[in-house]
Amino acid sequence: MEVTAVPAPPFGEEARAEWMRTKLTEYGVTDVALDSVGNVVGLIPGSEPLAPPLVVSAHLDTVFPTGTEVAPRVDGDRICAPGISDDGRGLAALLTLARLLAPGSARTRRSLLLSATVGEEGIGDLRGVRALFGQGGAAEEAAGFISLDGAGITRVVSAGIGSLRRRYLVRGPGGHSWVDYGRPNPIEVVSRALATLPSPDAMPAATTWSAGRIAGGTSVNAIPEHAWVEVEVRAERAEDLHRTDVRVRQAFEVAVANANRSARGMGSAKASETAGHARLEVVTIGDRPAGRTDPEDLLVGSAASATRTLELPVELATSSTDANVPMALGVPAITLGAGGEAQGAHTLGEWYRNTLGPEGIVRALLTILVWDEASAEHRSTAGEAAD
Repeated sequence: MEVTAVPAPPFGEEARAEWMRTKLTEYGVTDVALDSVGNVVGLIPGSEPLAPPLVVSAHLDTVFPTGTEVAPRVDGDRICAPGISDDGRGLAALLTLARLLAPGSARTRRSLLLSATVGEEGIGDLRGVRALFGQGGAAEEAAGFISLDGAGITRVVSAGIGSLRRRYLVRGPGGHSWVDYGRPNPIEVVSRALATLPSPDAMPAATTWSAGRIAGGTSVNAIPEHAWVEVEVRAERAEDLHRTDVRVRQAFEVAVANANRSARGMGSAKASETAGHARLEVVTIGDRPAGRTDPEDLLVGSAASATRTLELPVELATSSTDANVPMALGVPAITLGAGGEAQGAHTLGEWYRNTLGPEGIVRALLTILVWDEASAEHRSTAGEAAD
C-alpha cells in the first residue's frame, strides 16, 4: 500500500524510484543507485561474486497519468487502488526478497542484481530493461532474469509477445466543408484505412491489431488538415508481427492513394485544381521484441519446481513484460506473478486480495534458490566434461 501510494506516471517514476532506493538500502542491499535512465539497481553479493548475476526485477511505472488519485483504500478483504497489483505487488515482493536475502552472509552462490525498472508500460517501450541489458548496463552480463509482475501464483511466463506501435498521421490541405468539398479529408482517409483491416477471424494465429487512440480536426464545418490514429500490432512470432505490421501500413498507403485519386476528379474544375494532396507520415512509438525461453531451461524448470512444491499447478504462459528484452537477447528470462489475486489492471477500479499472497513470495524465493543450486551443479558438470 505504501509503495502504491507514491505516484509513478509514465516518464514520471522519480519519486517512487527514490522511495525504492531508500527501502532497498535500509534492507541491506549494497551499492543501491539510480542508473542513467532512472532504474533503481542494487546488489546482494553471492559467495561466487565473479559468476554472472541473476537479475530479480519489478517495474516502477504505472499507466496512470499525473494527477491520478492512487491512495489505496481497504474494502473488506480487498485493497483498491490504481496500480496496486501492476506493479505495486511486484515491488512489494522485490522488497520482501531483499529483506530475506540481503542481511548477513551470502545466501546464494551467484550474486543477485535487484532492479526496479522504469518504462515497462505503454509508450515507455521497455526503456528501463533495455538500458539494463544494453552496452554498459548493469545486467549486460547477467545469467538470467526474473520479473515480478502483478499477482498470481501458477503462471510462469516463458515467452514474450512482441508488439509494434505506430502513429499513422494523415495531412491534407484542409478547407471549408462546402466550398472545398472534394479535397482529401484526413479523417475519412484514416477511417477508410481502419475499415479495411482484417477481422479477428481473418488474422494469423496468436496475432492481434488494435486502434487505441484517434484524433483530428478543428470544427464540424471544416475539412481537417490532419488526423491520426495509433495502432498496435501484437504477435507471438516475429514473422507474424512484421507481416501484420506491413499489412496495416499498406492499408493506410492505399487509403491515401485512393483519396488523392478521387480528389482530382471531384467538385468543380476550380476545386479540382486547388484540391492538394493527402500525405502519410508514420511514426514508431513502440517496438517490443518477441522472445522465448526454452521450457527445458534451468530457470523455467526451477520456477515450475517451486510452484509444484507448493502443490499448485504450473501454467507456461505468454505475455508482454520486461522479460521480452532478455528473451530476445538469448538470456534465460521468466515473469512470475507475486502471489495474491487481482483484477482491473490498467483501470481505476484495480484491486488486490492477499489470498495465496505469502505463497507467491515463497515461490519466488524457492525459484531463486533452486536455480542458484541447479546452475552451480550445471557449471560443475560442464567443467568436469571440459576437463
